[in-house]
Amino acid sequence: MIVEIVLGIVSILFVTSCYVIWNLTRKTELLETWVENFTRLIETIDTELKVIDSRGHFESDDEIGTIFKQIKETVNKLNVLRGIDVNDNQDK
Repeated sequence: MIVEIVLGIVSILFVTSCYVIWNLTRKTELLETWVENFTRLIETIDTELKVIDSRGHFESDDEIGTIFKQIKETVNKLNVLRGIDVNDNQDK
């Protein structure tokens, strides 16, 4: 009788543990996929900004330059979140 109760409790704990592990693994994989997609998006935006202002025309204009610098600062902050060291003195 006691053995049956102990085995019942152990089996319930085992099934619960398996579900918890499976659920957390699934959520972790979803989060990793989201982070990878977000990282690719940041890289794409950073590359596009560099291509757009390859000659420095936008950055040198007063009105457009201010907005362009703010956009670049935002992308640099996202790069820092991504784990890349960004030198703030890169602005021309």
